[in-house]
Amino acid sequence: QLHLVESGGGLVQPGGSLRLSCAASGFTLDAYAIGWFRQAPGKEREGVSCISSSSGSTNYADSVKGRFTISRDNAKNTVYLQMNSLKPEDTAIYYCAARRFTTVQAMCVRRRGDYWGQGTQVTVSS
Repeated sequence: QLHLVESGGGLVQPGGSLRLSCAASGFTLDAYAIGWFRQAPGKEREGVSCISSSSGSTNYADSVKGRFTISRDNAKNTVYLQMNSLKPEDTAIYYCAARRFTTVQAMCVRRRGDYWGQGTQVTVSS
């Protein structure tokens, strides 16, 4: 079976940092673009950041530019989202997704994935 599993979420104070991980099992990620998405209560899911299979292209939502960094380690079959300077409005469930034959812009804007993880909760609060 093919799975994506997110980890690294938790409770952090404003200004703090977290690193999310997205690990794949049952398939290798190196042929897939990977995206991080989030959904806050009462809001639509939004694309946070996406990275191409080769790491040559990345895309960030305006709200996280300069604070979040997406990266991947294909040898570990894992993609990361480093989140710094966290704000209360970053509070949401964060999901990762994998998709082939897409640009990172299309994946993030259209919020499309072939495979999705179950999500990890990120709460930013004092």
